[in-house]
Amino acid sequence: MRTAFVEELTNIVKKDKDVILITADMGYSVFENFKKQFPQNFINIGIAEANMVGVAAGLCLGGKKIFLYTFVPFGIMRCFEQIRVDVCYQNLNVNIIGLGGGITYGKEGSTHQAIEDIALMRSLSNMIVLCPGDPIETKALIHEVIERDGPSYIRIGKAGEPKIYTPEQKFTIGKNIKLNNGKDGTIFTTGNMLASAKRLVAQLQQEGINLNLYQVHTIKPLDKSVLNDELGKFVFTIEEHSEIGGLGTSIAELLYENKIYLPFFKISLPDTFIKEVGTQEYLRDIYGLSVNKMRDRILSEIKNLL
Repeated sequence: MRTAFVEELTNIVKKDKDVILITADMGYSVFENFKKQFPQNFINIGIAEANMVGVAAGLCLGGKKIFLYTFVPFGIMRCFEQIRVDVCYQNLNVNIIGLGGGITYGKEGSTHQAIEDIALMRSLSNMIVLCPGDPIETKALIHEVIERDGPSYIRIGKAGEPKIYTPEQKFTIGKNIKLNNGKDGTIFTTGNMLASAKRLVAQLQQEGINLNLYQVHTIKPLDKSVLNDELGKFVFTIEEHSEIGGLGTSIAELLYENKIYLPFFKISLPDTFIKEVGTQEYLRDIYGLSVNKMRDRILSEIKNLL
């Protein structure tokens, strides 16, 4: 997703010189070509994330369209107040690219993990919250936000994620993508869990359990049209985020507010700091987010529902 972002931003800046990329001492081996081609459209602000947001707001008020790029914990949590006051309060076209969503950087420990960010960003007025699931979706959503008024938060993983979609797939902010049809129940997933959720649904289908699968690339504003669909006998949400405030909370609120009282289960990270250190795959298995662990959880929860 990181590579897809850089490629697409390069294409955008070729046509629109008002687009500015600001990074907080990041992007070495990533932005060299971009900086060489567009030195006037690239700013390395240094290790000063709060200042980065203020500079972005000022440039935006001067007519520029801004992308900020840094690790999620430093770009979101360290400068939450500046995002709230400088960007969201003024409804500016500042687009925050959060690198390393969830436990992408599990080897770096809790300081570099991002498991509360969706909850924080969806709490802010005017903020759009996007979690693309593959490089193709990332490129499409980058184009979408640059054409809109107001701020956005785009949570990405790293580089090397598999492509799930074909280039012909259409994406619209606020509209889920349905990847599978099933009569038994429904899974909503988001962001970097998409590939795993797709494999999970295929495994369960082999066992005679047919599920709807929705990729919720837009956490805010949430797609309410899904309420008109047949959701089956139960609903699961899958995300690499805390159980508090993320996709699961969003879907639970949507169902409850519309009086849809189905058995509902969150597959997510617990409300705790992750003190184990290891790869993303290793930590997913520990915390029940590997495909096999999710399969076992779903089979256990639905054994009396079908």
